Amino acid sequence: MTRIIVLASRNEGKLTELRSLLSSLDLSVVSSFDAGYKLSIAENGTTFVENACTKAETVSKALDCWAVADDSGLEVDYLQGMPGVHSARYAGNQGDDSLNNEKLLSVLAGVHKEARNARFVSVIALARPLQKTVCFEGICEGTILTELRGQGGFGYDALFLPQGEQESFAEMSAERKNLISHRAIAMAKLREHLGKL
Repeated sequence: MTRIIVLASRNEGKLTELRSLLSSLDLSVVSSFDAGYKLSIAENGTTFVENACTKAETVSKALDCWAVADDSGLEVDYLQGMPGVHSARYAGNQGDDSLNNEKLLSVLAGVHKEARNARFVSVIALARPLQKTVCFEGICEGTILTELRGQGGFGYDALFLPQGEQESFAEMSAERKNLISHRAIAMAKLREHLGKL
């Protein structure tokens, strides 16, 4: 029997990536909204771990199901780790990729290439009824570009050049991104864990 896992998010980009990354397992991934959880979950944590656990545990308890939540973001060294857990609402409006990218370019205007080091961090939490929540972390190092490059992806993908790559996340194929991204690294750890279960 195919097990259903609920993604505690309405983000279509994350849902697509999760389905692709878990496609080798006998799982059906649905969004929390499609599973019947219509409320928004406040992300008040100060770390990716806190936010991921809050989202996964809230949905798991509400729907009595296995739930997965990702909390991820961009940490820029020049900005002392900002936008970090505030990545999705860096410019003020939740999930406004265009404004977030605009603000990041603005605050880094004139900053030399060597000082634009950054990393994408992803923490994925798996919550199950009556079980301890487990977390998996993935990190992808890179630099922030001086202009948007590419049409794919979401979030800051068009501004992020992964270490050792010639293409931004938004320029590369989904297959390539799903091999090297922060979420792919965390997801590989989750996939291994789910395989054991």
